[in-house]
Amino acid sequence: MTLRDLLERRVRIRRTVAALLDARGFVEVDTPVLGAEVVPEAHIEPIRVRVGTEDRYLQASPELLMKRLLPLGSGPIYQFARAFRAGERGDHHDLEFVLLEWYEPGATIAGTADLLDRIAHDVLGTDGIERLGCREAFMAHAGVDPFAATAHDLEMALDRLGIARPTTTGADQRWDRGFELLLAEAVQPHLGHARPTLLERWPASQAALARLDPREPAVAERFELFFSGVELANGWVEETSRGVVTERLEAANHSRAIDDRAVLPLPSRLLAAHGPQMPDGVGVALGFDRLVMLGAGARSIDAVRPFSSTTA
Repeated sequence: MTLRDLLERRVRIRRTVAALLDARGFVEVDTPVLGAEVVPEAHIEPIRVRVGTEDRYLQASPELLMKRLLPLGSGPIYQFARAFRAGERGDHHDLEFVLLEWYEPGATIAGTADLLDRIAHDVLGTDGIERLGCREAFMAHAGVDPFAATAHDLEMALDRLGIARPTTTGADQRWDRGFELLLAEAVQPHLGHARPTLLERWPASQAALARLDPREPAVAERFELFFSGVELANGWVEETSRGVVTERLEAANHSRAIDDRAVLPLPSRLLAAHGPQMPDGVGVALGFDRLVMLGAGARSIDAVRPFSSTTA
């Protein structure tokens, strides 16, 4: 692929996806990449920038600022955003990359699955997506039911599959680390080969900022989309309660402290936006560079970008 081919491919895919979103009534927005706040996440390290006497953060995703637009009446919005994460570098990761993120008030997972199906069809040439629950996926590929398993059960499954147990100093982290390792090493490689797989109905402890299913509180209304064993997108029905979101962010900081990572200030402006005016809906983050990579049949995102963090 020549440089010109690469550049044209990126633009063509971006226009294709934007047209799909525009046709559904979305509006494209742009928000700052440098912000005063950051969303604490257990496994994502933000990049801090000193501006005069104040700290700012290069945003790990546009989530924080896009969500602040929702209660102000933005309606459905999307953005192709530059995202920054310290310490991430590999075939599918980099310090800086492009995220396509969207928020759709009133949306459901079923409707979002249809939109993801359209994107996959138009960009990857696929025909339909598979919707698969976490329980079924783990039973099939790891031999364990995550909704019934203890931390010990998950560790025994890791041993049986020849996967090294996670190293963690926190007893309360054992279950989540075991789940995450089994997902990455035993389950994910099998997903999305015949067609894209939407992995949904996650255990509640893996909710992140997803709402719990009101009919089944052990289940988080979260999902991830996989194609050819690669995670392409993730999202959820958004939790809108300020109190619940605060508890989730505090839990993320607790995990960070156990891992000897810096505890981050809670994003007070984002939390203030979570109130009666915050609409119910679905948010999705899709790795645009990964989408281009998969569409081109490439093995790494570097193959479909003019620059990486090591060449810029």
